[in-house]
Amino acid sequence: MTDQPQPSIDPTNPIARFITEDQDPEQVARIYEKLSQLLTRGEEALYIAVQKPIMIDLTPEIIVLTNRRFMHYKPDMFGRAQFTDYIWRDMRTVELEENVFRSTLTIHVTNGETIQVDNLVKEQARRLYSIAQQMEENVREEMRLRQMEEKRAEAGGVYLPGSPLSAYGPGGTTAAPADEPVQALSKLKQLMEAGLITPAEFEEKKKEILSRL
Repeated sequence: MTDQPQPSIDPTNPIARFITEDQDPEQVARIYEKLSQLLTRGEEALYIAVQKPIMIDLTPEIIVLTNRRFMHYKPDMFGRAQFTDYIWRDMRTVELEENVFRSTLTIHVTNGETIQVDNLVKEQARRLYSIAQQMEENVREEMRLRQMEEKRAEAGGVYLPGSPLSAYGPGGTTAAPADEPVQALSKLKQLMEAGLITPAEFEEKKKEILSRL
């Protein structure tokens, strides 16, 4: 069966940016209306992919990616629909399988669930995969930065120049004036050796500490 060409959409229409890879405008408009009630403050839809079922009388599944979540809209033959969503930290892995005419996207979630949508237009599946990979990297970077801050706190509360906590010792207590420079330099060295601050940052903070002597 040959896919029918889709009617053109006014570029000023808010759904225009979501039908750039052969998405069904009618389905995108329908899900976009639902999204306006589901998105939280500051949340933005990044991409909408619409399945192309083999049987034309079937309602397609839809995947929506936002800057905070990925959503799966799955209708059934009785006119009902299941709408599930997960924050990006819940995604464990994402897989893309390309066949001759269509592609399959599989998302594995940390709770053991699996979301799989087949019969996706290749371009749409690739965009989904690319965005999901980028969001996965963003989550990893966020976790890495959080771990660095935790390690800095465990090392004794020494922070980079400009931090309001840099004058405090372990547990948030003010360090004794006489011992502060020696302790601070020692902790700074530990942070540098652990790779949590750069040598340049170490030298900058060292000069700041020595200038107070």
